[in-house]
Amino acid sequence: MRSVWLVGWMSLFFAVGCAGRQGVETPDHEAIYDAPLEEMWPSVREYFKDAGLSYREDKGSLVLQTEWKEEFGGSKIAGYWHRYMVIGKRETPTKSKLWIIRITKTVNRALSRPGKELEWGSSRSMGLPINQRDLGAPGDGSSTASGSLGVTFEDDQDRFDFPRGENGFYAESGQGTRDLNMEWKVFRGIAPKLAKQEAAVPVKLAARAPGVKEVPSFTECGQAIIGLKKQVKPGGVMLLGELHGTQEVPRFIAQAICQLVTSGTPVSLGLELPLENEARVKRFLESKGEEADWLQLMESPFWRSPYPDGRGSEAVANMLEQLRQLRAQGLDVTAFVYDHPKLNGQKREDALAATVLSQVKAAPTRLHLVMSGNVHSRTAQGLPWAPAYQPMGRLLKEQLEDVIALDMAYDSGSAWICAADQKGRKLDCGVKATKGKDNGDRFFVHVWGSPNAEGYHGVFYVGRVNASEPAIERGLGKPGANDNSESARAVDTDAVASF
Repeated sequence: MRSVWLVGWMSLFFAVGCAGRQGVETPDHEAIYDAPLEEMWPSVREYFKDAGLSYREDKGSLVLQTEWKEEFGGSKIAGYWHRYMVIGKRETPTKSKLWIIRITKTVNRALSRPGKELEWGSSRSMGLPINQRDLGAPGDGSSTASGSLGVTFEDDQDRFDFPRGENGFYAESGQGTRDLNMEWKVFRGIAPKLAKQEAAVPVKLAARAPGVKEVPSFTECGQAIIGLKKQVKPGGVMLLGELHGTQEVPRFIAQAICQLVTSGTPVSLGLELPLENEARVKRFLESKGEEADWLQLMESPFWRSPYPDGRGSEAVANMLEQLRQLRAQGLDVTAFVYDHPKLNGQKREDALAATVLSQVKAAPTRLHLVMSGNVHSRTAQGLPWAPAYQPMGRLLKEQLEDVIALDMAYDSGSAWICAADQKGRKLDCGVKATKGKDNGDRFFVHVWGSPNAEGYHGVFYVGRVNASEPAIERGLGKPGANDNSESARAVDTDAVASF
C-alpha cells in the first residue's frame, strides 16, 4: 500500500507544482487519504494543534470544531472571525476523507441573510426593546431560569459562541461554506507524515522576511480569493484600479497579500500616498502597533487633509495594521508609497511610473501589488478628454514584461467620495451611493482573453461596497478605538467645516 500511496502522492505534487503560476486554485475534487479514518484522525488533531487552532472534539463521531479565529484583527471595521467544523468520513474501509466547513461571522451586514429583518407571524421578539430581542420574552413559554427575561441555556450557549476579545460584541451575520482549499491544505500537511516520506515530498513554505527563522504553520487569511494565485508570480506587477473610500478594497488587498505570502510569494504593496509618508509607513509596519506608533503614523498632513478622498480612510489604516501583523509573524510583506501630489497631468503620471519602476527594479523577485485610482492603472493610451494621455499603467507596461491591470468590480452600496459640488466651485466629500452589479458575495479575480479599451486585463470583485470614513474622524489612535480625543486639536476647525 505504501508504494501505491507514494506514487499517488508524488503524482499529486507534480500536478500541483506545474499548474498555473501559483498552482491549483480552488480544487474541484476531494482529497482522499489512503488510510483508514481511525488511523488518519490523530494526525488531523495534531495538524490543528500545531496550527494554533484550539478546538473542541466530539470523540465519539470523529468531529471537531475550532474556536473563533479573528482574521488579522485590529479594528471593528475588519470584524471577521472564522472557525472550522472538521468532519471525518469513511470513503472505503481502507480510505478516508475530511469535510471542512468554514463558518464566518462579521460585525457588519455583509453576510446577513436577505430579509432576516422581516418577521412573519408571531415572534417572541415582537414589541421588545432591541436589547431584549432573542433573549426570551416573558410569557412566551421559554425558561426563566436565567433571569426575568427568560434566557434559556441554549440562548446562553449561542451567545457564548459568538466572537469575543477586543471586538466582543454580537456579530451581525454569518455564513458557512465547505472549504476545499482548507481540506487540501490539511491533506498536504499530514499526508507526507502518514506516508512516512516527509523528506521525499517538498512542501511549499511561506515567504519569510529576511533574518526570520520561523513563521506560523497556519495564518487565517479569510476565504480563498477565487482566481488570484494563478495571475501572479514573483517579479510581476499587478495594478488594481479602485474606487477610493470603501471598506472592501483594503480588506481584499490585505486578504490577497496574506494568501500570497503564506503560499510562498513575497509581496510589496504600492500605496497612492505622498512620498513624504514613506518613512512613516515603513516605521509603522516594523513597529509593535502601540498607541505611540499610531500617533507617529497619523501626524502626517496627508491623514488630516481638508478634502479626504478615501485614500486615508479608516479601512486603509486598518489594512496597514493587518500588514504590520503579518510582518510581526515573520512573513515577507512590505509597502512603499509613490504619489507626487504637487504635480499634475502627464508629469504626475510620469513621476508615478518612475517611482513604481524603481521599486520593481530594486526588488525584481517580489510581486508588486499597486493600488491606485482607476485612471492611473490603465494600460491603454488616452482619456476621453485627452487622447495623448499616458497613464502610469501604460508607461509601466512599456518597460516591464509582466504587468497585469485589474479594474474594480463591485455590487451597489456606498463609498466615501470627493466630487465637485453642484456649482463646481469646490469639492464635496462624504458618503455617496454607488451603482454596481451583483456578482455574489465571494472575492474573485477574473481575466479576459484580451484587454478592454481602457487597457484593463480583467477585474477584481469585492462584493457589496460600504463607505469607510476618514481615519482622522476616528481620532489619531488605533482604528476601531472610537477615540476622537485627538481630532479637535489635530485638525483645523475651518478645514473640518469645509467638508
